[in-house]
Amino acid sequence: MRQSSGVVHRLWTRWQTWLGLLCIATPAHPTPFHQAELIFSLEEWHNHASSLVELPNGDLFAVWYHGSGERTADDVLIQAALLKRGSRQWTPRYTIADVKGFPDCNPALFLDRKNRLWLIWPTILANLWETALLNLRITSELDRLWEPPTWQRAENLLFEPRNFEARVKRVVEPLLAQAPPDSREAAYLKRVLQLAADKLSRRLGWMPRAHPIQLPSGRILVPLYSDGFSFSLIAISDDEGETWTSSEPIVGWGAIQPSLALRRDGTLVAYMRDNGPPPKRLHVSYSTDGGETWTPATDTELPNPGSAAEVINLRDGSWALVYNDTESGRYSLAISISEDEGKTWRWTRHLEFDPQRRNAYHYPSLIQARDGTLHVTYSYFVVGPDGKTRKSIKHVQFNVEWVKEGDPPH
Repeated sequence: MRQSSGVVHRLWTRWQTWLGLLCIATPAHPTPFHQAELIFSLEEWHNHASSLVELPNGDLFAVWYHGSGERTADDVLIQAALLKRGSRQWTPRYTIADVKGFPDCNPALFLDRKNRLWLIWPTILANLWETALLNLRITSELDRLWEPPTWQRAENLLFEPRNFEARVKRVVEPLLAQAPPDSREAAYLKRVLQLAADKLSRRLGWMPRAHPIQLPSGRILVPLYSDGFSFSLIAISDDEGETWTSSEPIVGWGAIQPSLALRRDGTLVAYMRDNGPPPKRLHVSYSTDGGETWTPATDTELPNPGSAAEVINLRDGSWALVYNDTESGRYSLAISISEDEGKTWRWTRHLEFDPQRRNAYHYPSLIQARDGTLHVTYSYFVVGPDGKTRKSIKHVQFNVEWVKEGDPPH
């Protein structure tokens, strides 16, 4: 009995010693960490709307659109660059997609559960956002992305919006009945009803912004929006992108560019840019059926100047949201953390802030890497002493502890 007790005592002593060494080697709270760099040097060309993914080997891959303008400039194309794991220097950028003679805009990247890389973007057919035609490219060749990949699939992403006209009528007609007859609101609502009844109008004009997501069931959801309708919907595939349907539209006063998070009970939450009248707030909508139907979009308490935002689920169960936290202007870009699935946002820190309100930091793309750190790319527009705006795409990496540390005192 005494011998047995001695063995137990020695094992317990060794366990305490090992545990103590472990506590010394692994701090309870990692040190706040932040670093940043431009993907390429500032230039007067228009560079905007990046999307970012981490590849299976730990490299980062980013895309954005580049040209002499946006939808009105036919030289606009999609560019890409790679950041090798452990490097601070992005590879030289290259053209990854270009429909000659037409503007290509708003790319979105997605890595599915088969480790296939998806590139989704709209080609603008007639220099109007509502003439956008969605393109889809998929590749499994991820080991040489410092150069254009070979695509295993290259096609258009087409669907018939689910119950579109009926849903629009159900939401819009009561609003129209309440609107002053000669008001801007009434004119907009009448136009929406006319467009919803037209098959071509409801099939064209859908564009991505935030990352697609894949549900535990395997269902793929691609968040989309229309500037023609000024609201959103979700493209849905239950067969790895072979065929597509969509959700019913997410109707609201200018609720566009949705980004999706998933609650523990299976509820999907869509946060959307406010493209409507004041007060300017991020919109929110909910789905309890895997993204097929959504509640009407309503305001949150989070300010939004009419600019893109992105929300993601973090692996510890919390959520992260990156957004312009103003009601006017894109001179302030913030990252917030929620521990209660978006009910409150306890911690906020600024990635950028220009007290002169001249620069713009916007259209963020947010991911969490395998090592737990957060990465954001965003459009970086800086006004120089000569009054000219020069542009690049900026990449920042940081950890949650850096966010929780808060902004330094001014």
